[in-house]
Amino acid sequence: MADPPFIGIYGGIGSGKSTVAALFAQLGASVIDSDAVARELTAPGGNALDAICAAFGPGFLDASGALDRARMRALVFAHAAERLRLEAILHPRIGERSRELAVRAAVHAPVVMFDLPLLVEAPELRKRLQLDRILVVDCPVDLQRARAQARGTMAGHEVDAVIAIQASRAQRLAIADDVIVNADTLESLRARVDLLWRAYVASTPTAGATPAADSARKDMGDGGAGPAVLS
Repeated sequence: MADPPFIGIYGGIGSGKSTVAALFAQLGASVIDSDAVARELTAPGGNALDAICAAFGPGFLDASGALDRARMRALVFAHAAERLRLEAILHPRIGERSRELAVRAAVHAPVVMFDLPLLVEAPELRKRLQLDRILVVDCPVDLQRARAQARGTMAGHEVDAVIAIQASRAQRLAIADDVIVNADTLESLRARVDLLWRAYVASTPTAGATPAADSARKDMGDGGAGPAVLS
């Protein structure tokens, strides 16, 4: 059996990246969730906790012995240097664990995908995970913000803080091999995922761009050529 393609699914908060990942999983992809890996690493007894305690102190653990995510979130949003210090601990470990899970999944899965909240922000991950392609899930920033707030888990200012520290829409699109525009219905999104799934299983890129490519680039003042865009 040939090795399956390794695809990174990348998008900002509220883009629908995890919904796209779930749709691919329904079609048969093995999906490695980077957020789930990070939670594993920072759960009680997790591989990253000793390094986090050494860097930030035991006060950043909660009563169960896990990372106090709320306290750490407040710190890293307020201080860029502290965010970089945390990322230096977590990113290599997330990459190593994700790669380990992917190698196991590749034995039986036709496509292995990584649900990635960071990629422009952590460029070493593409090499560490040995990604064959990057799929960006794209939508307007106002829609990102509305979706994230609708979840009810973060206040508006917290959503804005996340958007501010994540890569911009233009930066994400600049590294994309493929783009799925997620700005309308779930049924439309499912159709785009299905089309791209067939291309990935065949290990061939989707040829050409659609009118959505021009629309997305106009939003960011870029009229040049770019990745295949499904809309």
